[in-house]
Amino acid sequence: MAVLKLENGTIHTDLITIAQELAPLNIEINRWTVTDNPQLKGLLAQDSLNEEQKEQVLQGLDSYFEQLKQTAGYQSRDLVVLHPGIPHLDELIAKFQQIHTHADDEVRYIIDGEGIFGFVLPDDSQVELTVEPEEYIKVPAGTEHWFYLTPIKRVKAVRYFTTTEGWTPEYTGRKIRIGQPVLV
Repeated sequence: MAVLKLENGTIHTDLITIAQELAPLNIEINRWTVTDNPQLKGLLAQDSLNEEQKEQVLQGLDSYFEQLKQTAGYQSRDLVVLHPGIPHLDELIAKFQQIHTHADDEVRYIIDGEGIFGFVLPDDSQVELTVEPEEYIKVPAGTEHWFYLTPIKRVKAVRYFTTTEGWTPEYTGRKIRIGQPVLV
């Protein structure tokens, strides 16, 4: 279940209310069922996946990719798998724990684990959104945001791209005032 924490401490867990709070940024959030496929569920239960297993997971979820290709022009997708057993995980995630933007949309479908997106709203306030399995989020290009893992340090997320180049963080230098990302 998505959880939105406002800078004033208010917490929202209703997806409709969360979408309304994030509407000024044009962020899309939705729930997408993963699947009842036992093979896919078995793969999602594993900490790490090889490239063949990642492709099996992606193919099992490609109905969503096909929708996005038709409705939003997405051209490619991949699967990112993060867990505590990855060497230098904290250093890998650190580059996203600073406020940044991207020239392209950042689109994620969380299928296992959880992570936290932070956002700077138009009134300069900040919010943090915990995303969990079966939650889809689209952060429009140019949106000031950051990302970090929750203490379980585990997430599997399908990333969707409109170009094959993907995206690179462009840091804004703004300071985070909400939440507690662990900077390394």
